[in-house]
Amino acid sequence: MVQEPAGFAAAPLWFAVFPDCPSAAEPAARLRRFADRRLSHPSGRPFLLGRWPAAHGSGAETVCAAWAGETVFALIGQQVGASADLAEAAARIRTTEEAAAYASGVSGSFHLVASVAGRVRVQGTLSGLRRVYAAEVAGATVAADRADVLAYLTGAGLDDRRLALHLLTPALLPPLTEHPVWRGVQYVPPDHFLLCDQQGRARQVRHWSPPAARLPLSEGAPALRAALHAAVAVRTTGRTVVSSDLSGLDSTSLCCLAARQEETRVVAFTAASPDPLDDDVTWAFRTAAAVPGVQHHLVPHQDMPTIYEALPGMREPFDEPCAVIADHARWLSLTRRAAAAGSALHLAGFGGDELLIASAAHLRTLLRRSPWTATRMLRTYAAANRWCRGHVLRQLRTQGSYRSWLESVAGSLTDPPPPLDRPGLSWGEPPRLAPWATSDAADAVRELILEAAPHAEPVSAHPGVHDDVTGLRYAARPLRQIGQLALRDGTALAAPYCDDAVLNAVLAVRPEHRRTPGSYKPLLVEAVRGIVPDESLTGRTKSVTNSNPDGALRAHRDQLATLWEDSRLARSGLIDTAALREICAGPLHHHAHDLHGGLYQTLACELWLRSLEGSAASDQPWGHPLLEELGGTPVTDAEARP
Repeated sequence: MVQEPAGFAAAPLWFAVFPDCPSAAEPAARLRRFADRRLSHPSGRPFLLGRWPAAHGSGAETVCAAWAGETVFALIGQQVGASADLAEAAARIRTTEEAAAYASGVSGSFHLVASVAGRVRVQGTLSGLRRVYAAEVAGATVAADRADVLAYLTGAGLDDRRLALHLLTPALLPPLTEHPVWRGVQYVPPDHFLLCDQQGRARQVRHWSPPAARLPLSEGAPALRAALHAAVAVRTTGRTVVSSDLSGLDSTSLCCLAARQEETRVVAFTAASPDPLDDDVTWAFRTAAAVPGVQHHLVPHQDMPTIYEALPGMREPFDEPCAVIADHARWLSLTRRAAAAGSALHLAGFGGDELLIASAAHLRTLLRRSPWTATRMLRTYAAANRWCRGHVLRQLRTQGSYRSWLESVAGSLTDPPPPLDRPGLSWGEPPRLAPWATSDAADAVRELILEAAPHAEPVSAHPGVHDDVTGLRYAARPLRQIGQLALRDGTALAAPYCDDAVLNAVLAVRPEHRRTPGSYKPLLVEAVRGIVPDESLTGRTKSVTNSNPDGALRAHRDQLATLWEDSRLARSGLIDTAALREICAGPLHHHAHDLHGGLYQTLACELWLRSLEGSAASDQPWGHPLLEELGGTPVTDAEARP
């Protein structure tokens, strides 16, 4: 299936990076009419084209750039860059490595793009929140933060096999699920950067490996405290109002850190749950009462949209399917309230659970290093989670590589989901395809896995570290798209737990100190002690309640059924709509616990395909009404080299 790429020209933010060579002129000229900002190489050739705000130093999504001699570099994202500091750094920088070294000392979340003596470096974040894609166009390698930018330049169509990967639950199978669905577009892994030479040729270079986990809690907590403090401060500096979620310990910590910033008022939101066992509201009231500067708003559960609400007409142009689209109305309900309260930046706890609760797979490594401690922890976890002893022993005896694990996943795609009493002591949760996925979809996914397995490398040789990092990347993935939606309403989403400095601070701590029987997130608790009120730290647990997906599905069955009447996924041969309708219309308790996970993924793919189709039918390129205004806006040199 070949479709014209959609979405980027109307997106609130996007950029493309060009090498400093003559062959880059053609792709730059093709993108120029969709861009309203640009930076130039010292040679005068186009370096950076895209859309971004003109304001500098605001802490929201912006571009801070500096020029000196043969050097120009920019930080694109959430950071505070003083122009004097950047100019001084540019005057010292002689290599792209020196530009990256400077950027490593800047707090926040951002892309680094640097042009030094004709060589170009493009680097995202370790969490994958700030992504880098690359493609060869007219003999030059062009990079971008969105895959569809490059798909437009190359004229690439969709790869149905890669689209089928998005039907997995969970859609977490690195490196396969990280690759774009567009043919000919490459994904630069988060621990790599893209380096282009003066002829426009590029290679991917690894620049990061997880730090050795050697620090005890007593040393790791102050380091995490400093990293979180800097991450929040860089986003609140210069702001009189910011907003924040106030629910679990992760968001509570961010809210309290923001409230400590001088001259900053924090508007905090807690979405109530209909489940009386969910005690987040109780903790939120305790925190707000004890922390000056927090203006607390409770959103009653009856005022919150449900899952699956407002989906049939959803046509947001993302650059890949986004599973959280099923819950987008709930997220936007909070960010729109934040915008109405005057907040242009909203703090969210995305990634906190995945990063701060160390994977149980660490126990495999701990058994070799500290057998007594590992055995004690295994017994405790087995009892608490009702793990079957036989399954625990079987997993511990299996010392398979990541490649062999991938091969086993290929053989179990259509098996029933693992029972909830199975421990996760390997490379991750084996994903499954929903029962309505066709045999063609299963064959496509299986082929891709078996093709990739012989060459696949984990993030770390230690399964626990691999699981921690890939879990954070999985959490960061939907934040890109939800952030795009929120930014349209005037509020940038900020996720400090996805910052490089925070990730490194956490991974440096021994996993048995991050996950301890009988305590909840001990590393974070110690890091924010004295910042979060003691009464909000004592006795905290992870709420296991949800927003009633079964009830939401019952309420929206008829609306969702319209999506399957002429399904684009069915046209591609990837789903059986009769099986899907039968399952969704029947008694929900008869089905596996991950019914909704599979449905989220299927909706994501279906709605995404429809957004492309709607764009192709429009008179405007990509078919977005904002494009007419954009097309009439000339590219300015306001951000170009003087």
